[in-house]
Amino acid sequence: MNSELIFIFDIAIILLLAMLGGMLAKKMNQPQVLGQIIAGIILGAGLMTITPSIEEIGQIGVIFLMFIAGLETDIDELKESGRSSSLIALGGILIPGTFVSVTTYLLTKDYQASIFMGIVSTATSVSISVQTLKEIGHLRSREGVAILGAAIIDDVVGIIMLTLSIGVLKPQAGSSLTMVIFKIVSFFIIVFFLGKILRYVLIKIDTKINIDEKIVSFALIVCLLLAFLSEELGVAAITGAFFAGVLFSMTKYRHNITYEINRIASLFFVPIFFVVIGMGVNLKLAFSVIGIGSFIIVAAILGKIIGSGFGAKFSGFGSKESLQIGIGMVPRAEVAIIISNLGLALGIINQRMMAITILMVVSTTLLTPSMLKWSFERE
Repeated sequence: MNSELIFIFDIAIILLLAMLGGMLAKKMNQPQVLGQIIAGIILGAGLMTITPSIEEIGQIGVIFLMFIAGLETDIDELKESGRSSSLIALGGILIPGTFVSVTTYLLTKDYQASIFMGIVSTATSVSISVQTLKEIGHLRSREGVAILGAAIIDDVVGIIMLTLSIGVLKPQAGSSLTMVIFKIVSFFIIVFFLGKILRYVLIKIDTKINIDEKIVSFALIVCLLLAFLSEELGVAAITGAFFAGVLFSMTKYRHNITYEINRIASLFFVPIFFVVIGMGVNLKLAFSVIGIGSFIIVAAILGKIIGSGFGAKFSGFGSKESLQIGIGMVPRAEVAIIISNLGLALGIINQRMMAITILMVVSTTLLTPSMLKWSFERE
């Protein structure tokens, strides 16, 4: 069987298991994303390997997911949540970073690894929370908007912290902090002016020709270009995709684009992304460090819930809403793995710390959907 046929067969199996996993999770009154991730873990346990092509399709899935999150974001609510999102992000960086650094040092006595693992723990991979909030109908709630805003701030601050830590721990490997900040600022300036140009162009074109049929294709092009640009400028691709969605959320085509992209994403790309997350789990390596790893994971989970929860409380949310926001900030997925891979390549952390990161990703990915659903359903 040639490679093309194998690839087609693999995609069919992934989609089948994603569908079955989602259906089973829904039957058990759990978010479908949980079933899709577990399906991926089963597939990855010797049944199938992740090929570059499958991984790339999964990356398109998370880009679409964040694009939809941007489309469903009310820009006025996002602006209003600026102060609260900043406090939530601040708490979600300082507290888990401190908890995990101290815990890691007490267990390993490794100063460099402790600092780096603290930085790894600050990363919020909000795609899991976005999908769960979307499923339970709270993505556009005040809490959902605050989580999204805080996650974006987390991304930017995380990049700066990563650069600073590499500069201190491995000076020869560090890039200029000034250049990193310049690139991040450049990205947001580009997004700001692109938004103004986009609205002007759409208004002008709309008065002359009917662009309803082409607007979804145009939105996809802008989404992918901004995702590419943000990655090139050192900001995560998902941040660019989110802001592309925010730009189109301010146009009259918002509902049409959201409906069409949702159909494309939910039927194909997004299920593959969550299955790929599960397939990436190396259970043997993860279980080998479950002893000390469990302490670090508990510190990472409690750190986010307490830190982001207190940030939400200080910014005016009630106790119930603060808990929901804290839980929504818990997941660590691709962002944590990317940072850890860099630390491993630079010799800052070892394979055991990398395995703990994988265990953290698995734990937070599997726990968050159920915890988040519970937090919104409790009296």
